[in-house]
Amino acid sequence: MSAPFEPRVAAASLSGESDAGWARAASEHVGAAFLGGIALDEPTRAAARELVARDRTEFLPPDPLAFVDEQLTALADAPLRPAFNVRAASPDPIREAADVCRDHGAIVEVNAHCRQDEMCAAGAGESLLRDPARLCEYVRAAAGTGAAVSVKVRTELGGVDLSDVAARLDAAGADLLHVDAMDSERVVADVVAATDAAVIANNGVRDAATVREYLDHGADAVSVGRPSDDPRVLRRVREATEAWFAERSGDDLEARSTTRPEGSP
Repeated sequence: MSAPFEPRVAAASLSGESDAGWARAASEHVGAAFLGGIALDEPTRAAARELVARDRTEFLPPDPLAFVDEQLTALADAPLRPAFNVRAASPDPIREAADVCRDHGAIVEVNAHCRQDEMCAAGAGESLLRDPARLCEYVRAAAGTGAAVSVKVRTELGGVDLSDVAARLDAAGADLLHVDAMDSERVVADVVAATDAAVIANNGVRDAATVREYLDHGADAVSVGRPSDDPRVLRRVREATEAWFAERSGDDLEARSTTRPEGSP
């Protein structure tokens, strides 16, 4: 499946750092920017406050949904597809955030990725990967609004068959799966094989070699995390991604021309 943005490079969310200004700064080189993550309800906001108390950065505005709306409004004229990574302890806040994202033509991304103990204890983050039935409820709640839905997941989580989870998320209505490969690049190919959703590969994307590795495993796009504020890295990744797809397009044209019946136009 094609990624719903071009170029097929995204800036990945960094909790408490990825806002509209960050996205706009990256817009020359990316087709999408995942803002957030943001805690939507009291259990996850309490967890976020605990994270801040131990020197992590978190967005903690008085009204999380108003913040999502404000940030997306600020990107209304930006040349990229905005998205918002969100965390909640139940499906209803996800549905409310998805409503806001839909109204802005933005992607809502369910966070099943955060591994901090406080967030997992609140029932968010990677705890959702261990409870795929509940995660699918979140996806159905978001998809029911008409918003495009992404799910951020991670590999190397013991006892979790990510391919099986991917297939279930696809059936629940996920449009994208954003996979933090965690040095398990081969899992990207397994996820691609298990789903019709677009797959964005993340983790260590810095240069042509890392871009090609993920795209060779079948990813539809790549995303850049920590260096997403470095235009030199973003430029390298965009150029490598565009080159890979251009090569594939050329190979497809050549294959069609060599298989064309003799005498055909």
